[in-house]
Amino acid sequence: MADKKKLNLQRESMRRQDPAVRASNFEEVALGYDQEQALREAGRCLTCKKPRCVAGCPVEVDIPGFIACLQKGDVLEAARVIKRTNSLPAICGRVCPQEDQCEKACILAKKGAPIAIGRLERFVADEEARQASPETSPKAPPGGRRVAIVGAGPSGLTAAGDLIKLGYRVTIFEALHEPGGVLMYGIPQFRLPKEIVRREVEYIESLGVELKTSFVVGMLQTVDELMAGGYDAVFLGNGAGLPYFMGVPGENLNGVYSANEFLTRSNLMKAYRFPEYKTPIKIGRRVVVVGGGNVAMDSLRTALRLGAEQVTCVYRRSRNEMPARGEEIENAEEEGIDFQLLTNPVRILGDDQGWVKGMECIRMELGEPDASGRRRPVPVEGSEFTIDVDQVIVAIGQGANPLVASTTEGLETNKWGYIVADLETGATSKPGVYAGGDIVTGAATVILAMGAGRKAAQAIDEYLRGLDR
Repeated sequence: MADKKKLNLQRESMRRQDPAVRASNFEEVALGYDQEQALREAGRCLTCKKPRCVAGCPVEVDIPGFIACLQKGDVLEAARVIKRTNSLPAICGRVCPQEDQCEKACILAKKGAPIAIGRLERFVADEEARQASPETSPKAPPGGRRVAIVGAGPSGLTAAGDLIKLGYRVTIFEALHEPGGVLMYGIPQFRLPKEIVRREVEYIESLGVELKTSFVVGMLQTVDELMAGGYDAVFLGNGAGLPYFMGVPGENLNGVYSANEFLTRSNLMKAYRFPEYKTPIKIGRRVVVVGGGNVAMDSLRTALRLGAEQVTCVYRRSRNEMPARGEEIENAEEEGIDFQLLTNPVRILGDDQGWVKGMECIRMELGEPDASGRRRPVPVEGSEFTIDVDQVIVAIGQGANPLVASTTEGLETNKWGYIVADLETGATSKPGVYAGGDIVTGAATVILAMGAGRKAAQAIDEYLRGLDR
């Protein structure tokens, strides 16, 4: 190992748009590394013989391997190394919570800043695209076996990419008119540009994957009908897109939205470019977003960019308990978002026309930890107060859409409606049917969904090989 005195414990900072400028546009906030920055950051890596970072990656990217290529200035070889296990590097480099996974395991994190693995992955993917020489991964000759993938989100795209490389004929069935799942309809343009998602999907298609959009499995065809029609295995990666609400009085008033609807209108349907795109979206002068996760941060920052004068985050715990990435919370603070922490809505108030005019809240204090490990919020008696607001966006999570499960005979679900599947293989109660991502675990991160897709692809390969023995 290198002499500790020579270790560089400070990572390269990444350029970002100025908060005063970016708060009124939908351009990407993080601007990425230039070549000199990337090479300097890559130079910090010790390329450990027993790298802990790889074990921290749900898709097991050879992190020291791709960084070693980058140290030599060979960006295209670095891209090849990444794509052996990760077909969506430009996406992961932008939205994966590396600070809680691969970077957290980096040995440099013990005394300083870990290697900026995500930023380097983003640089490699973007530079490969800039050089217009995307690497088409080698794949086995197509065989007779066919696999259907339900959902073109991160888990489905990953499973499809891995299976096509193994020589299977793969078709993705996507309910919406454009592939990408939460990458397209959930994450805003300023955090993950749509052209990046399209570029990654095109790579999957270039491998030979067939993509059918506007195809709602469970309505146009069921899983059983797909299997009867010639598919030997099915992977369910249809996500969890059923919005949750708080269950407080007034949630049926005009001006109350789920984050799902709000972000889908803005992202997938391009309402932020109305009237160029004919999908209107209402924005109040005073907007409150309820929740403290990444979806809440996305909703807050989208409302601000759409012209709201005051945008407030109402969250029932403290900042330390917020599940959103620290970077996204900091971005929201810099852009002028108001945070009302340790605050919980009691009811939403309306005017005589049925529109939102206020929100009654109560102050909270933290008690003992609950099942999630976070301290449970407890109401402070007599602390009620009212916030003036004319739009409320509820971002407190989402559940399983029952359509696919309810139309698939013999498919077990749990009491919340999620599909029961082995977390290591994705195998469900129905032979030949596998599942992974949010439809199994509930709403989680993009990279965890990708990891589930990868594990399921390996299990499907083993299952199909067994049929041929």
